[in-house]
This record gives sequence, structure tokens and C-alpha cells, in this order.
Amino acid sequence: MFQATDILFLYVETPLHAGTGAGLGAVDLPIQRERITGYPLVQASSIKGVLRNVAERKNSSRALEITTTFGPENSDHAGAFSPGDARLLLFPVRSLLGIFAWTTSPHALSRFIRDAGFADKNLAWQAPKLPDANTALVCQNNDISADNQVVLEEFSFKVQENGEVNKIADWLEKNALPTGDEYDYWRKSLLKRLIVLPDDDFREFTRFSTEVVARIQLDNDKKTVRDGMLWTEENLPTDTLLYVPVYATRPRSNEKAPANWKDAGDVLNFVRQTVTGRAQIGGNETIGRGIVALRWTNQSNEKEG
Repeated sequence: MFQATDILFLYVETPLHAGTGAGLGAVDLPIQRERITGYPLVQASSIKGVLRNVAERKNSSRALEITTTFGPENSDHAGAFSPGDARLLLFPVRSLLGIFAWTTSPHALSRFIRDAGFADKNLAWQAPKLPDANTALVCQNNDISADNQVVLEEFSFKVQENGEVNKIADWLEKNALPTGDEYDYWRKSLLKRLIVLPDDDFREFTRFSTEVVARIQLDNDKKTVRDGMLWTEENLPTDTLLYVPVYATRPRSNEKAPANWKDAGDVLNFVRQTVTGRAQIGGNETIGRGIVALRWTNQSNEKEG
């Protein structure tokens, strides 16, 4: 069983395509989704490879620590570090006022509370209860509502200001959004943009308000689209917030572990110190897709690398 746990937040800076291959629906290349809820996610196997890549890029001389943490190329022993799936917490939706709103739901917040509890994170807030199925909750003194109404995409919702939503926004500002001066605007605007939607409405926005782009491949001589080279591709939008529950155990092979590593805390501390700054997740790296900012809970407000 795991002896050390934490939570890593991923803030999407450029549209992210963690794909599933060819789709059977309207979109040729859809993104990964949970089977039951339909929420977007990034599977744990992808996350582990990305985090290992970041660690190797920043600490190429510490091969022993990296192998102990993530596992060797052969099957001599397993790694001591295990990330979970990247799960959805905040999803940006176009708003009539305030440009966009960060949406979430009681269900998404309750899942995060459960995962945070397993990681021994004491949250100073609870998932709020909505007054009815047609009302959403917003922060006090927000920028997205007027006359107790908010319009997201073409849908209008009744809203109520709620102090618990302020507590959620304040905690996420201090513990989840990226650190560094370049993110001052985004951290401060969370209080102005956060909205807790009914579960069903949140799910529908995550299904139908992702980015869908058309891609083509040209014939260099004719300057026309090659046969069969027109397709559509789904992306998670910029400003989405994901989180990854991470777990660690003691080194699996004492003979091949660093001499000063004794328990799971040493493994997790290495990951926290090494996996920082930014990473690239998913496909289309050569056209700038999938850049995310990394943030550990309780990380100090230091410049991102």
C-alpha cells in the first residue's frame, strides 16, 4: 500500500489533445473521457510518462533516483511512484459577461474532496448544495452575473451568491493555480469567474463545449487537400484545471536505490522538487498543443521554470 500521497495540479495553457484514436461519432479524433461520467481526463499511463520526461530533462545526471522513482526500462522491479488519472476540476465556458466562467459542480468538487482527503489535505470548504436544479452558485462580487442571471454559451441560469464558493475560489487560488507573477491576473480573477453548476449542466458543457478544430494536409504541388486528409480533432480548452492524485511507496529495490532513500517520503520529495514548471501532454507537440503549468499543493509562490 502507498505510504505517501499528494496532489499535482495541471493548468492547461494551450489546447490539449489526449486522444483515444479514431472515434465513431461526429469528431474523428476525440479526447479521452471517463466511461461513466463522460468527463474529460488524461489517463495515468500518459501522466507517468510525461512526469518522467520532465524529471529526466531537469535531472539527467540523477539516473539512479529517476529509475528508483519511475522504474527501470526492463522489468527488474516496479517504480516507487504512481500517479493517477488527471481528473477535471474546473472547465472554462464562454460567458456573456466576464469573457468566460470557470465552471464546476457539486459532483466534481465532492470527488476532489475525497481525493484530497486520501492525500491528507485538510480543506477549509465543502461542496455546496444547490437550492434547486435550475440555480447555480457564484462568488460574491463576481464579474459574470447580472440581475441574478448568468449566460454561458447560449444558456441562461439563475444564480445566487454563496460564501462557500468564495472559500473554494480562495483555496484554489492559493493552492491550485500556477505560482509566479505572470499568473497574478488569473489567480485574482478566479473569485470573479467561478460558478458551481448543477451536475447535469456541468457534464453537458464538458461534452459539447470543448474545442473542435478541422485539420488538413495539403498536396505541395497542387496546393489542394490530399484525398482523405481532412479530419476533425477535439481539444481540452485553454484554462482548464486538472488534478492528479499521486502516490508513493518505499523504493522497490533497496540494492539499487539511493543510499539515503529510506521511505516513500524520500521518493515523493524527489518528485516534488524535480517535476516543476511546465510539461507537454498529449499529441500535436510540434504545433504547440498540450502545454500545462504544474503546481503542487502548498507550493511556495516562486517563479515557474
